[in-house]
Amino acid sequence: MPQLDFATFGNQIFWLLVALALIYFILSRVALPRIGRILGDRQGLMTADLAAAEDFKRKAREAEAAYEKALADARAEANKIVAANKAEIDAELKTAIARADAEIAARTQESERRIAEIRQSAASDARTVARDVAAELVRAFGGNADGAIDQAVDARIKGAVL
Repeated sequence: MPQLDFATFGNQIFWLLVALALIYFILSRVALPRIGRILGDRQGLMTADLAAAEDFKRKAREAEAAYEKALADARAEANKIVAANKAEIDAELKTAIARADAEIAARTQESERRIAEIRQSAASDARTVARDVAAELVRAFGGNADGAIDQAVDARIKGAVL
């Protein structure tokens, strides 16, 4: 084996050092700068992407805040509309209740008037019937129906009514 021959060790070490120097020179001048640039570019892209992500996150927070504000404004406007409609409906309801109360009062007065008329008519009819019956009874027993029957019926009806 030529590698183990002590006579060629000097040449082998020389070429080993030349090969290592050549590899070092190629790596340090060509490959490593390219790798460094690629890593730098990747780091720059990652930094830019992170910055863009932060920007998008900030914009999303701003959009969410704007949405929440718009939603709160819409709710406030809806509450105002509901309050205005409620006030309008309450006013209409009060007006309708007042009209209904007035109509009920008018009908009550009309009913009371009619009841009073019916009572008056009933009392008058009761007097007439009582006078006629009393007069017929007096005649049936052979008596004479005169003005005393009217006074007796009136006195009796006044006592019964009061």
